[in-house]
Amino acid sequence: MSNYKYVSHLWNDAEAAKLDPVGRLVYRSNQLGADQRITNTGGGNTSSKIVEKDPLTGTDTQVLWVKGSGGDLRTSNRENFSSLYQDKLVGLQKSYAARADKGLKSQAEDDMVGMYNHATFNLNPRASSIDTPLHSFLPGKHVDHMHPNAIISIAASKNCEALTKEIFAGKMAYVKWMRPGFELGLAMQEISRKQPDIKAIMMGQHGFISWADDDKACYELTLAMIEQAGAYIDAKHQAKGGDAKVFGGALYQTLDTEKRHAAFASILPWLRGQVSKEKRFIGTVQDDEKILRFVNSKDAPRLAELGTSCPDHFLRTKIKPLYVNWNPQTEDAAALKTKLAAALEQYRKDYAAYYNACKRPNSPAMRDPNPTVVLIPGLGMIAWGKDKSESRVTAEFYNCAVEVMRGAEAIDQYIALPQQEAFDIEYWLLEEAKLKRMPAEKELARQVIIVVGAGSGIGKETAHRLVKEGAHIVCVDKNVEAAQGTAKEITDKLGSGIGVAGTGLSNCGPAIGLSGDIMDRSSIRKMLDQVALAYGGFDSICVTAGIFVSPDTTGHIPDDKWALTFALNVTGSYLVADEAFKTWKEQGLRGNLVLTTSANAAVAKKGSVAYDTSKAAANHLVREMAMELSPLIRVNGVAPATVVQGSAMFPRDRVIASLAKYNIPYTDDEATDSLTTKLSRFYADRTLTKNPITPADQAEAYFLLVTNRLSKTTGQVITVDGGLHEAFLR
Repeated sequence: MSNYKYVSHLWNDAEAAKLDPVGRLVYRSNQLGADQRITNTGGGNTSSKIVEKDPLTGTDTQVLWVKGSGGDLRTSNRENFSSLYQDKLVGLQKSYAARADKGLKSQAEDDMVGMYNHATFNLNPRASSIDTPLHSFLPGKHVDHMHPNAIISIAASKNCEALTKEIFAGKMAYVKWMRPGFELGLAMQEISRKQPDIKAIMMGQHGFISWADDDKACYELTLAMIEQAGAYIDAKHQAKGGDAKVFGGALYQTLDTEKRHAAFASILPWLRGQVSKEKRFIGTVQDDEKILRFVNSKDAPRLAELGTSCPDHFLRTKIKPLYVNWNPQTEDAAALKTKLAAALEQYRKDYAAYYNACKRPNSPAMRDPNPTVVLIPGLGMIAWGKDKSESRVTAEFYNCAVEVMRGAEAIDQYIALPQQEAFDIEYWLLEEAKLKRMPAEKELARQVIIVVGAGSGIGKETAHRLVKEGAHIVCVDKNVEAAQGTAKEITDKLGSGIGVAGTGLSNCGPAIGLSGDIMDRSSIRKMLDQVALAYGGFDSICVTAGIFVSPDTTGHIPDDKWALTFALNVTGSYLVADEAFKTWKEQGLRGNLVLTTSANAAVAKKGSVAYDTSKAAANHLVREMAMELSPLIRVNGVAPATVVQGSAMFPRDRVIASLAKYNIPYTDDEATDSLTTKLSRFYADRTLTKNPITPADQAEAYFLLVTNRLSKTTGQVITVDGGLHEAFLR
């Protein structure tokens, strides 16, 4: 098949020819993973049986290279593949049979995963996937196991087996649902033995697997099967009336973009607080045409209640989403919140009932009963995860589930995985063990922190410091290009993850750059609403923005400059606190506000009367806001001494003015860096520690105050001035 409509053919013979056998496996995997219609993020696996030299005996031996546990086909490299002796894997069948014959089939499945370590080739440290037997026991040298929406639509149909025969004309076999592992691998081995001409198997309610003795042929067979399924579904879909009739047609109408985003902004922080009772979540909003077509439809309540089918999907999306029966045309945001509150309570009860009905004697304790997917007619979908990347993947997976339901309903009737089977996957002891092996979350994980003034100096340094500890950073600056520049520096290092078709803001990664003028309340509110659309809410704010206005040639501060100094250094911080508290109260989660004052608040200096008095007011603003925002929000301050290097408050002309003021020798043509170093050294020599104070020194204080290390500290100002004794309390 040369023309593809439902998949992309990405194989390049010239590129593949340059690679060794393992490199070709990685190449094939990357091409398959690059098309999300073929498999979801982190899902599916590929393998090749390759003849290698045994490192101990020097003889040729067949080695199964298979994508290991974790990782994503799109981005996988050689290190993501485990390598195992093929003969040892096949030999494990006797060990499994001995255990299974004693009625210990479930335990035998778990035992076999541990046994794969004994079949490892050449000390490869990559943990093997539970799907390893599927690849080992099938006869093809190259095997692809994928989760395409089109195929899963058939797999999740009531009459899957009959449809498989009809669609693929006997070229694809069928195996009923079985949990991935040894039993499924043996079942596939038996199918291939009885039907030697078969090169693909439909896996009930899961996906499919295909194989060949040539890697490009395997790749193209995989594509051909998906293409065939996609064409069949599309024909049936069109015959039933197409998009206008999908999911029973529209029951509700979508709100226009402005109203939709306003509604999201008004409910998201509150909703984040509700779903974050056990652990905080980060949100992703999606409101594109496809998801709105689903949430607005007549069939959405029925299909949402059924939940997802493919195990890869519900491990992220839970057994089912939360669907809210809200009418966007006749009900307001207050009614939506009321309905959400009732729906959340019922969801938690349903989840607890599901757990109690399905749990085994040795099941892990019940996990967080809050939904990770919320569906709202007229608005769209909100997905939740431990970080932005996970919430975006959750959104992606439910998109896959919606497409599966669309296909299944077009050709037959969608069915979900039985609850007991779903539970046994979700609470599998091996999955629990994997969760426990994961590294501890970073100190600021699950936190969204707004840094005002992040375009330069202390703010930029603080943004970079906090993201190292797992925080999601909202870089805010009046100069939006500077804010976006800092955010780009962060995402270039950490990556921005996959994208979903959402509000635009929701496509962000671990950092985002926004415009914000803290002297304008409406600008602050707009920025905070944008943060809600991007992440669902926020936890802490660090205000590092400030201004120093030099006096004129007579030493006088003009009235407008005096007013500007107080407007930015004092009133601006108050407006941020006052406006943010409205959202914090809605969210109901504890947080932090850190304001920037100065050592100058306690030290009178000639020539900086406006700045110094504004910072003295900022010191007291810290104490007043600590009272006003308690007990939900802790408010503290950081008081730097003069930070010259890297500070936007010290442009070249101010540095020269200061050098002249203190009679420090310089020349007019001297490099700016040299001038700055001289002034920085002068200020350092006035301190007890004799070291220049840098933005990084200040960032450490902001970090300390937004963590829980000083959880009982509020209304305090931490000085980071190198030991400026003139500023000692007296």
